Amino acid sequence: MGVRPLPRLPAVRDLIKLYGLSAQSQLSQNFILDKNITDKIARCADIGPSESVIVEVGPGPGLLTRSLLDLGIENMVAVEKDSRFLPTLSQLADASDSRLKVIQGDMLTVQHDDILKALGLTIPQTKIKQVHILGNLPFSVATPLLAQWLGGLSARTGIFASFETSMTLMFQKEVAERIVAPVSTSPRGRLSVAAQSLCHTNLVYRVPADSFVPRPKVDAAVVHLVPLRESLLKVTFPELEHVSRFLFSSRRKTLRRIMKNLDSEAPAVLDQCQMDGNLRPQDLTNEAFNTLARAIVDSKLTLPP
Repeated sequence: MGVRPLPRLPAVRDLIKLYGLSAQSQLSQNFILDKNITDKIARCADIGPSESVIVEVGPGPGLLTRSLLDLGIENMVAVEKDSRFLPTLSQLADASDSRLKVIQGDMLTVQHDDILKALGLTIPQTKIKQVHILGNLPFSVATPLLAQWLGGLSARTGIFASFETSMTLMFQKEVAERIVAPVSTSPRGRLSVAAQSLCHTNLVYRVPADSFVPRPKVDAAVVHLVPLRESLLKVTFPELEHVSRFLFSSRRKTLRRIMKNLDSEAPAVLDQCQMDGNLRPQDLTNEAFNTLARAIVDSKLTLPP
């Protein structure tokens, strides 16, 4: 990409000792201190053109940030909630030839316009075509963040409104497996349908628990999400979430039984969309699930909250 490589920097492990940093359990923090692993995660993101912006969420001490900058990334914003990491991230920003900008804030509430402003970009003047969200997400907020981003993708709001936006994110392995779960498998659930109705999902890298400091109780995995050319949604994203929450709350029951328990006349919805009532929610394809969601919404049936 023709950018100057990072100068020699102190090891992240040494910076953690120097600044007295430690992972805080209340923030679900776990650090990766092996650059071979962060280099692998960075490569999994498959970031190519210079006409792209990288948004790293929760960089912590910044080892994954270094791996991304080592790829030659020209436009990058790191959003970090924990102010303790700002000195190490600021050092990295100073060493990056202005390729990295740092925002202190909670990604759940950070305004997407502020991300672009940090890079000095404005729409539609910018030549940037792609945005890639990437991060080792704190396990406690990983699912809410993904749900928020999928909602933004479906409604084309924020950074999802004007750019091709993909995501490479680390989750607890169990959550990652739910995101990518195929039809008729035990991990399949609400998160599978939500993500796969909007994106191609691929589990690209498994990270064992002993790669983290401190060591969590579970392994992690990296999931790559690339938006579909055409969304499978036939209802709004909140409506899909509501219907899937209702159906998967009785995942062991057949669709006909679930609908009959809701209302004695409700199974007629299945007949209207030619749905096999003997299937269970996890047996529906993403297309079929959205078709059923549309029929349920149109039926005006009152679902539990």
